[in-house]
Amino acid sequence: MKLELRPTLKMTLAPQLIQSLKMLQMPLLKLEQTLRQELAVNPLLEEVEPAEEAEQEAPDEIESDQQEEADSNEIDWDDYLFDDEEGYKVKENRESQEARLEGSASVSKSLYDHLHEQLSFLKLTDHDHLIGEYIIGNVGPDGYLTISVAEMAAELKTSEEDIQRVLTIVQGFDPTGVAARDLRESLLIQLKEKGMENTLAYRLVDEHIRDLEKKSTLQLAKIMGVTFEKAQRALEIIKGLSPTPAYGRFDSAAAAIVPDLVVERYGDEYIVMHNDRSIPQLRINSGYKQLIRRGSSTPKDTKAYVRQKLEQARWLLNAINQRRSTMIRVMDAIIEEQREFFEKGSAFLKPLIMEDIAQKVGMNVATISRVSNGKYVQTPLGVYEIKYFFNTGIAKEDGEDMSKRSVKQRIEEIIKAENPAKPYSDQEIFRMLNEEGIKLARRTVTKYREELNIKPARFRKRVL
Repeated sequence: MKLELRPTLKMTLAPQLIQSLKMLQMPLLKLEQTLRQELAVNPLLEEVEPAEEAEQEAPDEIESDQQEEADSNEIDWDDYLFDDEEGYKVKENRESQEARLEGSASVSKSLYDHLHEQLSFLKLTDHDHLIGEYIIGNVGPDGYLTISVAEMAAELKTSEEDIQRVLTIVQGFDPTGVAARDLRESLLIQLKEKGMENTLAYRLVDEHIRDLEKKSTLQLAKIMGVTFEKAQRALEIIKGLSPTPAYGRFDSAAAAIVPDLVVERYGDEYIVMHNDRSIPQLRINSGYKQLIRRGSSTPKDTKAYVRQKLEQARWLLNAINQRRSTMIRVMDAIIEEQREFFEKGSAFLKPLIMEDIAQKVGMNVATISRVSNGKYVQTPLGVYEIKYFFNTGIAKEDGEDMSKRSVKQRIEEIIKAENPAKPYSDQEIFRMLNEEGIKLARRTVTKYREELNIKPARFRKRVL
């Protein structure tokens, strides 16, 4: 055994920064719950009741009332909280008394919360933890991953190998089969979890997933070179797996979507506002200043407790204010880039990646990801998740790019307009898109159709 000094470089996040990042990541309802809890445990935080704000009755009383309120609220905390004996001084106040919360009923844990909780238990590097957050932020309500490994690598400026390594970790989370990119991968994950990698059921899913809905049990038995009974038992195992891993466990349909932001049009301008009209205003309770006034008889341990709670309250208020300003800045930049969408509709949604907005507002991609995932914005065209505005592009013959979502919308429009007695095959849709100048492979048409939850042509056929 020996003692030695070893210099190391280590990045430590300040508590204020950690709190700001957590606040930024929270949807509005979760934020409301968190702040309600803080109000319950921190005596220096208080709500400004609406009645207090509505007490300005007569014009000649307004000025005196406002002056009184200013006198009571604009406290020189530095004078009161500086103690030569204990060497303590609170940081300069930057909070502007605008923090509000959206009042609402509590909601059950979402799939995102469930996955994020499991991620937080792992000892990962900061880089891998960021990748993990980004992955679970792109898992749809059905449990499937809605973005490719290549797209994630491009967004986060990292290698596909890093993304795949962390994705494998997330795919081991509950519910089994979550974060898969397609049905085949989800079913294989579920079979692995059951220890059935060397079984006929695993081989059928791995090698013949497309044949499972097309061919009979007897045909599959012949393909695999096994008896009818063995093929039947394997198919029974496969039928016992879940095609949608998260279905039924994290049903958010009953939970109201409360948008964090509201976009209103005034003339030719779009104004972004934080949705805090019904949120109680928070402020620091100035009554506690008497306890820590210089020369007061308050015991030292009480002074230390009050100062600690004061600092926590200030961090909280600053974090809320930072969350609001960050979200508004990001949404302003999105509107600037997606102007045609807001004026003409979803068909004019442009290709846009988070890196573009990160550079525009001077933030990193991780911050844009936190703003986008699980946050909603109310626009003149409806309510959208903020990450809806980010999507990759597909080249057109005229040299312009068309967003992936716009292509999906076009596929959906083609299928809706088809003759039910003779629905279009994927090959025919592929040909029609190419004639319109939209360049993509036929297998991509199939992929997009499946992502839209539209059945193949043979299942859409109806006799009129």
